Amino acid sequence: MSLGPLMIGIEGESLRREEREWLAHPAICGVILFSRNFTSRGQLCSLVESIRALRSPELLVAVDQEGGRVQRFQDPFTVLPAMREIGLLCLNDAARAEDAAEKIGWLMAAELRACGVDMSFAPVVDLDRGVASVIGDRAFHADAETVATLAVAFMRGMRHAGMAATAKHFPSHAGALIDSHEALAVDRRDYSELYDDLIPYQRMISAGLHAVMVSHVVFPALDERPASFSHWWISEQLRSQLRFTGAIISDDLGMGGVESAGPMTERMRSALRAGCD
Repeated sequence: MSLGPLMIGIEGESLRREEREWLAHPAICGVILFSRNFTSRGQLCSLVESIRALRSPELLVAVDQEGGRVQRFQDPFTVLPAMREIGLLCLNDAARAEDAAEKIGWLMAAELRACGVDMSFAPVVDLDRGVASVIGDRAFHADAETVATLAVAFMRGMRHAGMAATAKHFPSHAGALIDSHEALAVDRRDYSELYDDLIPYQRMISAGLHAVMVSHVVFPALDERPASFSHWWISEQLRSQLRFTGAIISDDLGMGGVESAGPMTERMRSALRAGCD
């Protein structure tokens, strides 16, 4: 049975009977885990093993293990710094900051791979523009070239540990005041004002980026639909203009920013029609 396009969550620390049935459905490709799914390293390894045993080819297992305030698995996993802490090293020693980004990317990925987790949706490559509180210290830096350099180093570390990086949140969440987890997020900049936000993606794609997560932010000067539902952003810009050939993943379709787009089935169709994988 081939894998489908949907990655879903589960409720607890082990699989329930109905969840096993859901995960056997041909539309499913994997599971994203959260803090509610974790109590210990042994429990996590057992959960991942039970997910893998359900299908062939095996389902993907993913998590948001960025560091800082977005780290789903805590002790005994290493507590990772917020990416801003790496960016601050650039003030005195850019080479040291790049080295730290690579080593932290490796450490994060190595710990997860040891438990069988395939993907961490990281790094965040939004610029620290001081507008979006949902981004804040999750961003490396305000300067696009600095973000690009550190993100490529972080990706390099992940790759050395056997994990593909996922750059997010394309094209940017940095200029939207509203948190797309809660409500519709709007960024009123035009295309020329977004050039810097795209630089990290350009650099990472050139360095072999494997996956991109697309935000639910609306850029009304360019398209009335959220980027995650926008053929213009996904197919014309990310695929054609930036020549990205890897996996395109929508942000969580249960978020408040896309509730107005209709029931979940319609949101899924909208994302797939726009070009999300």
